Amino acid sequence: MNYESLCFSSEGDIAVVTLNRPERRNALSLALMHELIDCLSEIGGRRDLRAVILAANGKAFCSGHDLAEMVGRELSEYQTIFEVCTQLMEKVQSIPQPVIAEVQGIATAAGCQLVATCDLAIASEDAAFATPGVKIGLFCTTPMVALSRAIGRKRALEMLLTGESIDARRAEDWGLVNRVVAAGLLRAEALKLASRIAEASEPVIALGKRAYYTQIDLEQPQAYAYAKEAMSSNALAEDAQEGISAFLGKRAPRWTGR
Repeated sequence: MNYESLCFSSEGDIAVVTLNRPERRNALSLALMHELIDCLSEIGGRRDLRAVILAANGKAFCSGHDLAEMVGRELSEYQTIFEVCTQLMEKVQSIPQPVIAEVQGIATAAGCQLVATCDLAIASEDAAFATPGVKIGLFCTTPMVALSRAIGRKRALEMLLTGESIDARRAEDWGLVNRVVAAGLLRAEALKLASRIAEASEPVIALGKRAYYTQIDLEQPQAYAYAKEAMSSNALAEDAQEGISAFLGKRAPRWTGR
């Protein structure tokens, strides 16, 4: 997988996708979003890769949309930009592997949306988060979708209406990131989390991720109706039977991927 604005590598069964436009603070140009969608699609089709770390080169994680593409366009062109952005966010959550944002610097606007969209997030103490569109007359409406689902209405509205940034510790307290670590420990912590995920059965992780996003916005009775059927089907899986038997037998499970 060769890209102009992305780097792809792997650490064993962990994929590492790195935004590589440091001179533009890793702004999400239309080209970069298409590359990310393509890269994640490729990863999603590989059973040898069990989790994804989404990282970035440079001082910024992602500064949002590339504003150079946001001036003097027709309505249809703006619609295309936000449609592709929506496709990217949906791709992050639809691939079977959990995606972990590794946030080393600022994540603003659509960059903050990207962090909120990832399944998990580890942040450096140097990270900061904001949805500052209101300050330039372009309200962060699409980032609002992911942000409000991650941190709740009042906190999301505070960020959206003021445009002010929050530091990594507050982001952790609000639930935007899972944990905050020293900058020098960021990659090690992300790999540690990804490796823990990779210890589980691959199809069970995929089923669990899909089930989570299916039920999360349903009313509770519908969520339970869906979840009980999903869990019943899961119980029939070979890996579920192996895992239960291994637990009862006090031994390590031997996953088959079925």
